Amino acid sequence: MQMRVTILGLTVAVMALAACDGGTPTLMNLRNTESGPDEFSVVPTRELELPTTAALPTPTPGGINRADPNPEADAIAALGGNVNAAPSAGGMVSYASRFGVDANIRAVLAAEDEQFRRQNDGRILERLFRNNVYFDAYSGQSLDRYAELDRLRRMGVQTPSAPPAE
Repeated sequence: MQMRVTILGLTVAVMALAACDGGTPTLMNLRNTESGPDEFSVVPTRELELPTTAALPTPTPGGINRADPNPEADAIAALGGNVNAAPSAGGMVSYASRFGVDANIRAVLAAEDEQFRRQNDGRILERLFRNNVYFDAYSGQSLDRYAELDRLRRMGVQTPSAPPAE
Protein backbone atom coordinates (compact mmCIF):
# COMPACT_ATOMS: atom_id res chain seq x y z
CA MET A 1 0.00 0.00 0.00
CA GLN A 2 2.77 2.42 0.92
CA MET A 3 4.56 1.69 -2.37
CA ARG A 4 1.40 2.55 -4.29
CA VAL A 5 1.07 5.88 -2.42
CA THR A 6 4.73 6.68 -3.13
CA ILE A 7 4.32 5.97 -6.86
CA LEU A 8 1.12 8.03 -6.95
CA GLY A 9 2.89 10.91 -5.17
CA LEU A 10 5.82 10.79 -7.60
CA THR A 11 3.44 10.71 -10.58
CA VAL A 12 1.57 13.77 -9.29
CA ALA A 13 4.87 15.60 -8.66
CA VAL A 14 6.12 14.82 -12.17
CA MET A 15 2.84 15.99 -13.71
CA ALA A 16 2.94 19.19 -11.65
CA LEU A 17 6.48 19.91 -12.83
CA ALA A 18 5.52 19.23 -16.45
CA ALA A 19 2.61 21.69 -16.15
CA CYS A 20 5.05 24.46 -15.17
CA ASP A 21 6.57 24.59 -18.65
CA GLY A 22 6.03 28.06 -20.06
CA GLY A 23 6.79 27.16 -23.68
CA THR A 24 9.30 28.89 -25.89
CA PRO A 25 10.48 32.28 -24.57
CA THR A 26 9.28 35.11 -26.80
CA LEU A 27 12.63 36.91 -26.61
CA MET A 28 14.09 34.32 -28.97
CA ASN A 29 11.47 35.07 -31.65
CA LEU A 30 12.85 37.23 -34.43
CA ARG A 31 9.49 38.24 -35.88
CA ASN A 32 6.98 40.55 -34.24
CA THR A 33 3.91 38.49 -33.39
CA GLU A 34 2.08 41.16 -31.44
CA SER A 35 -0.68 43.32 -32.85
CA GLY A 36 0.60 46.54 -31.25
CA PRO A 37 2.75 49.21 -32.86
CA ASP A 38 6.31 48.47 -33.84
CA GLU A 39 8.49 50.85 -31.82
CA PHE A 40 11.35 50.46 -34.29
CA SER A 41 9.30 51.78 -37.20
CA VAL A 42 8.94 55.23 -35.65
CA VAL A 43 11.64 57.49 -37.09
CA PRO A 44 11.85 61.12 -35.99
CA THR A 45 12.02 63.79 -38.65
CA ARG A 46 14.84 66.27 -38.97
CA GLU A 47 14.56 69.77 -37.62
CA LEU A 48 13.12 72.32 -39.99
CA GLU A 49 15.72 74.50 -41.69
CA LEU A 50 15.37 78.24 -42.08
CA PRO A 51 15.99 79.16 -45.73
CA THR A 52 18.80 81.60 -46.44
CA THR A 53 16.62 83.62 -48.82
CA ALA A 54 12.92 84.35 -49.08
CA ALA A 55 12.73 82.55 -52.44
CA LEU A 56 11.05 79.19 -52.35
CA PRO A 57 12.94 76.18 -53.73
CA THR A 58 11.86 74.78 -57.07
CA PRO A 59 9.31 71.99 -56.59
CA THR A 60 10.53 68.52 -57.45
CA PRO A 61 7.60 66.22 -58.26
CA GLY A 62 8.25 62.80 -56.77
CA GLY A 63 11.14 64.20 -54.75
CA ILE A 64 11.63 63.87 -51.04
CA ASN A 65 10.80 66.28 -48.27
CA ARG A 66 13.96 67.88 -46.91
CA ALA A 67 12.76 67.22 -43.35
CA ASP A 68 12.30 63.49 -43.98
CA PRO A 69 15.01 61.26 -42.51
CA ASN A 70 17.48 59.47 -44.72
CA PRO A 71 18.87 56.69 -42.52
CA GLU A 72 21.26 55.36 -45.16
CA ALA A 73 22.90 58.76 -45.73
CA ASP A 74 22.95 59.43 -41.98
CA ALA A 75 24.73 56.12 -41.36
CA ILE A 76 27.25 56.83 -44.13
CA ALA A 77 27.98 60.26 -42.67
CA ALA A 78 28.25 58.86 -39.12
CA LEU A 79 30.80 56.30 -40.29
CA GLY A 80 32.88 58.98 -41.99
CA GLY A 81 31.83 58.24 -45.55
CA ASN A 82 30.97 60.57 -48.40
CA VAL A 83 27.19 60.97 -48.63
CA ASN A 84 27.36 62.29 -52.20
CA ALA A 85 29.44 59.38 -53.53
CA ALA A 86 27.91 56.28 -55.04
CA PRO A 87 26.97 53.80 -52.31
CA SER A 88 29.70 51.25 -51.79
CA ALA A 89 30.71 49.15 -48.81
CA GLY A 90 34.16 48.49 -50.25
CA GLY A 91 36.03 50.77 -47.84
CA MET A 92 34.30 49.38 -44.77
CA VAL A 93 34.71 45.77 -45.91
CA SER A 94 38.41 46.27 -46.66
CA TYR A 95 38.93 47.92 -43.26
CA ALA A 96 37.08 45.16 -41.42
CA SER A 97 39.02 42.47 -43.27
CA ARG A 98 42.46 44.10 -42.93
CA PHE A 99 43.75 41.22 -40.74
CA GLY A 100 42.43 38.53 -43.08
CA VAL A 101 39.12 36.80 -43.60
CA ASP A 102 38.27 33.21 -42.85
CA ALA A 103 35.97 32.07 -45.67
CA ASN A 104 34.67 29.26 -43.45
CA ILE A 105 33.82 31.48 -40.45
CA ARG A 106 30.09 30.67 -40.39
CA ALA A 107 30.70 26.92 -40.21
CA VAL A 108 33.40 27.40 -37.55
CA LEU A 109 31.13 29.58 -35.40
CA ALA A 110 28.21 27.17 -35.81
CA ALA A 111 30.39 24.25 -34.69
CA GLU A 112 31.76 26.19 -31.71
CA ASP A 113 28.26 27.26 -30.66
CA GLU A 114 26.95 23.70 -30.96
CA GLN A 115 29.83 22.49 -28.77
CA PHE A 116 29.07 25.24 -26.21
CA ARG A 117 25.37 24.30 -26.15
CA ARG A 118 26.23 20.62 -25.66
CA GLN A 119 28.38 21.50 -22.66
CA ASN A 120 25.61 23.71 -21.22
CA ASP A 121 22.50 21.68 -22.04
CA GLY A 122 21.01 21.72 -18.56
CA ARG A 123 20.54 19.32 -15.71
CA ILE A 124 18.87 15.92 -15.95
CA LEU A 125 15.33 17.11 -15.13
CA GLU A 126 15.67 20.10 -17.47
CA ARG A 127 16.63 17.76 -20.31
CA LEU A 128 14.00 15.20 -19.33
CA PHE A 129 11.18 17.78 -19.37
CA ARG A 130 12.74 19.73 -22.28
CA ASN A 131 13.01 22.99 -20.37
CA ASN A 132 14.63 25.75 -22.37
CA VAL A 133 18.01 26.53 -20.81
CA TYR A 134 19.03 29.03 -23.52
CA PHE A 135 19.11 32.06 -21.22
CA ASP A 136 20.92 30.19 -18.44
CA ALA A 137 23.56 28.91 -20.86
CA TYR A 138 24.30 32.33 -22.35
CA SER A 139 23.84 34.43 -19.18
CA GLY A 140 27.61 34.76 -18.71
CA GLN A 141 27.90 36.32 -22.17
CA SER A 142 25.11 38.87 -21.76
CA LEU A 143 25.80 42.55 -21.23
CA ASP A 144 24.36 44.47 -18.28
CA ARG A 145 23.44 47.65 -20.12
CA TYR A 146 23.13 49.79 -17.00
CA ALA A 147 26.49 48.70 -15.59
CA GLU A 148 28.09 49.42 -18.96
CA LEU A 149 26.37 52.82 -19.12
CA ASP A 150 27.71 53.68 -15.64
CA ARG A 151 31.20 52.49 -16.63
CA LEU A 152 31.22 54.66 -19.75
CA ARG A 153 29.93 57.70 -17.86
CA ARG A 154 32.64 57.28 -15.20
CA MET A 155 35.21 57.30 -18.02
CA GLY A 156 33.79 60.60 -19.25
CA VAL A 157 32.25 59.20 -22.44
CA GLN A 158 29.19 61.18 -23.49
CA THR A 159 26.26 58.78 -23.61
CA PRO A 160 22.62 59.33 -24.46
CA SER A 161 20.08 58.97 -21.72
CA ALA A 162 18.80 55.49 -21.02
CA PRO A 163 15.37 54.34 -19.88
CA PRO A 164 15.06 53.81 -16.14
CA ALA A 165 15.81 50.38 -14.75
CA GLU A 166 12.65 48.48 -13.95
